[in-house]
Formats: sequence, structure tokens, C-alpha cells
Amino acid sequence: MSAEAEAGWPAKAVDYVQAIADTKLLLGQRYGEWMLKAPNLEDDISGASNAQDEIGQVRQLFRLLKQQGVGDDWLESERDPEEYANAPTLDEEETQWPAFIVQAALTDRTAWLLLDAIDHDDFTGMVQKMGEDEYFHLEHHDGRLEQLAKTHPEAVEEALEQYFPEILTFIGPASYDEESDPLVNVGFTDRPVSEIRRAVHDHFATLLEGTEVSMPPLDDSVPDPDEWDETRRRTGDGHVEPDVVDQLQGLSNKEYVIE
Repeated sequence: MSAEAEAGWPAKAVDYVQAIADTKLLLGQRYGEWMLKAPNLEDDISGASNAQDEIGQVRQLFRLLKQQGVGDDWLESERDPEEYANAPTLDEEETQWPAFIVQAALTDRTAWLLLDAIDHDDFTGMVQKMGEDEYFHLEHHDGRLEQLAKTHPEAVEEALEQYFPEILTFIGPASYDEESDPLVNVGFTDRPVSEIRRAVHDHFATLLEGTEVSMPPLDDSVPDPDEWDETRRRTGDGHVEPDVVDQLQGLSNKEYVIE
């Protein structure tokens, strides 16, 4: 982080919310990339609406992060790609529709479950309102994913094999259970990482029943706790594409900022 949290949330909670906010920021970007090239007008409109919702939620989460001492300029415009804590599923733009739906469905549901697990007064009311937006996102994803699993099962299964381990890594180690999850222990969240991992897996396994697509196993060895970066919620040094960061920060149009 660019700044230590002031009196308020534990430092690990600041990192946790930062990861959710950055993931929603990148979700907005990825939805925007698809809003004019989806298979039909309904999906174009959905992409535009989802992008707007996600960016609105990011604004709220950034506001709370600033209250915890995270620098305004750092959040908005001064970060390097490796300083973003987004889910690794969003590091690169997806070019095929079935794979994009898998990418978005896994990531959006995971970000929502992580957010919904927060049990803190600063989020009272706000999370409920966000949940109203997310209901429509998640329903749309599920419908499209179930349909694509029937019409393009190989493409969906290949994308799941790629993205499911990455989303497990973002959620966190299986060893973070009710007793050992540090954010549960300090009362910032009301359910452990291990429960969220299971919820994501079980939801999509149930959704895909009756199709030819098999949900990848819930692998407790992913991520390796010894290699997991808790701040960026990933292993390794991967990061979002630098040109996407330039777009998020509006670098090519800085001269037009109204002071």
C-alpha cells in the first residue's frame, strides 16, 4: 500500500478492500471493452450497464480507502501496474465471448462474495445497495454461462481450467478457515476464505449440472500459502497490462483535466 492505515481498520483490512476495489475497477474496464462487440444488442447494453455500476462502486470503495489514509493521487493516477491488486483473471483482455463470460462470471461473483463478507459499520447500507446492482450482473452471467456450456462446452471448459485456479488464488489459501483467517479473527469479515472458496466452486458446479462441462476441482493446494502475496492476493509478479493502466489513469488526456 502507498500509506499505512490511520486509526480505523486493521492494515490487512485496507489491503482486502483495496483488492476488491481494484478488481471492480478492472471489471468496469473489461465490461467496457465488450459493450460494442458482444454477440447481440442485449449483451452490449448489459456490458455498458455493468461497467457503469462497477465504476460507481469503485468510487464508493475509494472514498472509504481515502478515509483510511490511502493517498488520493496514488489511488487515482500514480500507481504502476504492479501496484494494482486486481484479481489475476483480469490481467489481460479476453478476445472470445465464451471465455469472457467465464472470466466475468467467476470474477464478479467472487468480488461480490468478498465484499458481502465484510462486517463493519463503514459498509452498512452501502453493501446492500451494491448487492442490488450485483444481482442483475450475476443473473445475467449465470444465464449466459449455462447457455454457452450447452452450445460451446469445449470453449467454456477450457476457460474454466484457466481462470478457476486464478480466482482461487485471489480468494486466498484454503488454510484460512474459521480459526485462522486473520480478518475473521479481528471481526472485519464474518466468514473465512475457505468458505468463500467453497461457495464459488459449488455455485458454478451446480449451475453446470446437466451440461457437458465439468467444473475444475476445488484444489486446496492453490494458492501455495508460502508463495501467496496477501496484499496483492496472488502468487508471482504478474500484473495488469501497462496500456490498460494508462487508460484507467487517463494519461493521454491529462492536459484536459478541469481543476
